[in-house]
Amino acid sequence: MKLSLVIPNTYRVKEGQSICSVSAAFSLPPALLVRENQLKEELYAGQVIRIPACAGNWYVVRGGESKSLLCGSPARFEEKNLTAALYVGQRVLL
Repeated sequence: MKLSLVIPNTYRVKEGQSICSVSAAFSLPPALLVRENQLKEELYAGQVIRIPACAGNWYVVRGGESKSLLCGSPARFEEKNLTAALYVGQRVLL
């Protein structure tokens, strides 16, 4: 039997959850959740948001690493993480 991870298309926000906590729960960059849902403010309890499909693994950046090393090219890094920033300790999607 093959097991697979099922990620829902939508999610109802629970009391006390934030953009960061929801994005971490679904292993998404917060910027992707904001862009997908066109968010202009923090989430609120009961709000229904879309959870976009996102392929990759989380990684914590270490000293000396570059966008090219992590994702093959700076453009690919920025596309996956929706940011041009890269710093030690940052959680990025590979």
